[in-house]
Amino acid sequence: MGLFNRIRNMIKDRNPTETVVKIMRENGNAVYSWNGELFNNGDVRAMVRPFVNAAGKLDPKHIREVVDQNGDPDVKINPEPYIRILLEEPNPALTGTTFRQRMAWQYMLKNNAFAFIVRDGNGWAIGLYPLEWLSAEALYDTQRKLYIRFNLLSGREAVISYDDLVHIPRDVGNNELFGVPNQEALAMLMEVAGTIDKSIIAAVRNGGAIRWLLKYTRGMRPEELKTRAKEFAKSFLDTENVEDGSVGVAATGADAEAKQIDPHDYVPNAMIMDKVKQRLMAYFGVNDKIMNSTYDENEWNAYYESVVEPFAQAMSEEFTKKLFSRWERNRGNRITFDSTSLQYASMQSKLNLVQMVDRGAMTPNEWRQIMNLPMIEGGNKPIRRLDTQPVKEGGKE
Repeated sequence: MGLFNRIRNMIKDRNPTETVVKIMRENGNAVYSWNGELFNNGDVRAMVRPFVNAAGKLDPKHIREVVDQNGDPDVKINPEPYIRILLEEPNPALTGTTFRQRMAWQYMLKNNAFAFIVRDGNGWAIGLYPLEWLSAEALYDTQRKLYIRFNLLSGREAVISYDDLVHIPRDVGNNELFGVPNQEALAMLMEVAGTIDKSIIAAVRNGGAIRWLLKYTRGMRPEELKTRAKEFAKSFLDTENVEDGSVGVAATGADAEAKQIDPHDYVPNAMIMDKVKQRLMAYFGVNDKIMNSTYDENEWNAYYESVVEPFAQAMSEEFTKKLFSRWERNRGNRITFDSTSLQYASMQSKLNLVQMVDRGAMTPNEWRQIMNLPMIEGGNKPIRRLDTQPVKEGGKE
C-alpha cells in the first residue's frame, strides 16, 4: 500500500495535458501485455529459463574510476555502501538474484521490463520494485516531462515519472520508447502449438469412445438395446471379467452383428511438431543443448554473447543513468552487471587460468570462484611471479 501512496504523492502536483496524451496515443506510443499467457506454456518457459537463470547470476557492482596519489588511473569497487546494499537487496521482499530474474522474465516475455525506483528526501535511491504490468502508456506534462501510466496486474493504475523507472526494452523497432511486443510475431505460432496439444488430447480422449457397433436384424426398444450393449461390453470387453476366459473373444447370435470401429483421429506428425518447436527456439535464441544443459564452453559462450550479454549491458547503462546524475557519471561512477562465462568452461581451461593469477591479471579468489572453491584470506590481493614484474623506465623493475 505504501508503494502506491508514494507514487500518488510524487505526481499529485502534476497534471498531464490531455492534448499531448492524444498525440501520443495517435502515434501508438503504448504497449499491452499479451493475454496469450506465454509464461503458462511449458515449452516457452523451458526456452526462457536458461536466460533467466543466467540473468540471476549476473554480479552487479558500483565502479568508480579515480586517480591515485601517483596520478595513475585506478578503480574502486562498491565505494558507496548504500548502492551496494541496494544492488544486493533491492527491497525487503526480494534478493538481488530474484529481482534480476523477475526483470529477465519480463524482458523476454513482454519485451519491456520495468522497475520502480523509490527515493528518499534527498533523491537517493533506497528501493527497487519490479512492476507486474498489463499495459503501459507514455504521457507528458506541460513541461514535456515524460511519465508512464501503468495498468498493473493487481488492478490498480499508477502514473510514474520516467526518471524513477528502470526500463529495459527488447526488440526496439518502430516504437520510439517501448520494445515491440510479441503478439504479432508469436500469435500464429502459439495458436499452432496450442492446436497441436489439443489434437493430441482429443485423440487420447477418443481412445475411450465407442469402438464396437452391434447391429441387430430385428427391432428393439431403446432400453433393450442399452441392456444388450452393456452385457456385450461386460462379457467380452471388461478386462476384469476373466473368470470364464472370454476376454479377447467376442461372440454374437444370429440376430446381431458385431463390427469393430477404427478411430481416425488426426494427430500431427513428429516433423510438424518439431518444426514448431524449432521456430520457437529460434525466436528466443536457444537450442536443445542450452535447454537441457548439455552444452560445451563454446556453445555457452555463443549463447551468452548473443542473448545474455545484451541484457547485461542494457541493465548496466540504465542503472547508471537512473541512479547517478550527470555530475556523478562524469566523475567515473557507473553500475556494471558482469558474469564470467568461464564458470562454464572445461576443467582444463579453468586450470590454465592459473597463469593469469601468476601475472596478476586475476586474484587468487577470482580464480577460486571460477573453480567453485571457497574464498581464502588475503586472496583478493593480486600476486606476481618475480619474472613477470612490471618494467619501469630504463628497463629496470
